[in-house]
Amino acid sequence: MNPNLNHLQPYPFEKLARLKQGIVPPTDKAHIALSIGEPKHITPHIIQEALITHMHGLSAYPSTRGLPELRQSMSEWIARRFQIPADLLDPETQILPVNGTREALFSFAQCLVEPSEKPLVLMPNPFYQIYEGAALLAGAQPYFLNTTEENAYLPDFDTVPESVWRRCQLLYICSPGNPTGAVIPQTQLEYLIELAERYDFVIASDECYSEIYADENNPPTGLLEAAVAIGNTEFKRCVIFHSLSKRSNAPGLRSGFVAGDAEILQRYFQYRTYHGCAMPVPTQHASIAAWRDEAHVVDNRQLYREKFSAFKDILSEATAVTIPPASFYIWLKTPVSEIQFAQQLFASENVTVLPGSYLSRPFNESDPGRNHVRIALVAPIYECIDAARRIKNFIHTL
Repeated sequence: MNPNLNHLQPYPFEKLARLKQGIVPPTDKAHIALSIGEPKHITPHIIQEALITHMHGLSAYPSTRGLPELRQSMSEWIARRFQIPADLLDPETQILPVNGTREALFSFAQCLVEPSEKPLVLMPNPFYQIYEGAALLAGAQPYFLNTTEENAYLPDFDTVPESVWRRCQLLYICSPGNPTGAVIPQTQLEYLIELAERYDFVIASDECYSEIYADENNPPTGLLEAAVAIGNTEFKRCVIFHSLSKRSNAPGLRSGFVAGDAEILQRYFQYRTYHGCAMPVPTQHASIAAWRDEAHVVDNRQLYREKFSAFKDILSEATAVTIPPASFYIWLKTPVSEIQFAQQLFASENVTVLPGSYLSRPFNESDPGRNHVRIALVAPIYECIDAARRIKNFIHTL
């Protein structure tokens, strides 16, 4: 067996299941799950219809690169969304479809990391757990960048020692962030690109929450957008990861893409031809329909705004609630330990939230997940309102 498997920690939801084990919540209160970031809004009909219409495509093996029209739809979307000149992104060499960003974020590290050089993979803390698992199984050492209220829940790249940058082979960033919803400013993205050039590492930008944001006139900046702004028009050392799961309420479709540096993506394509993760043809056609439509995405954002507003109005009567600039999470401070808060909330109110420490690691004498819980406002608005009332009542008992 691969000895690196011994370094993996139990996944957060495995820990959560153990935390709830043996607890019988009140039966007169329906369970409300706000622990997992799984969108519950209706998957748009254009996606469902395209999937059904092209079911005959199951009779053929799909190609790793995907249909040309799929990559073209992705390229056009990137150009529209991030105001990048269309001729700067070649769908033949700079875009690859993937079966959701989870598998892509993981496999990318396996392709990129050179384990014999004592590599470091940098990542935010708290973080999407795939980053750490990908680093460990690639033979690298994770190096954490604590994100706290003091640094606006953003990684402080200026505090990273030069010796760390010299060993860095891969930097994972997540903007908008999970679990905080913080957005890395364009100036910081530009600075990171300059650091990547100086120290010869690759930036993997997880942008799967980029289409859920509070201000319709202020969408989060993307890494490729920042690259163009400083003249890096070939996107050297820059790779972005996007998904339809959150943007289009299609987590079961398992559809996304990676885009950026053509040289890196050519090697990643080579890896994927052996890795065997080609996207089924019906999924490709459903994805084309999704990337070409923006109306359902605008509607989706409005639903989240309504939920955030209603949730905050209620819960603010018991504690401070901050609506993040993006994502569908509330990163809530807890008056008791995050473990105790989550366990007792489930026991008394039948509401499940995720302890922040399940998403973080102690690092530099600090654990930024402590005394926080992540609340995913993915349930229907009436459930979110009910949950806010129950959490308010629970806090008043503490």
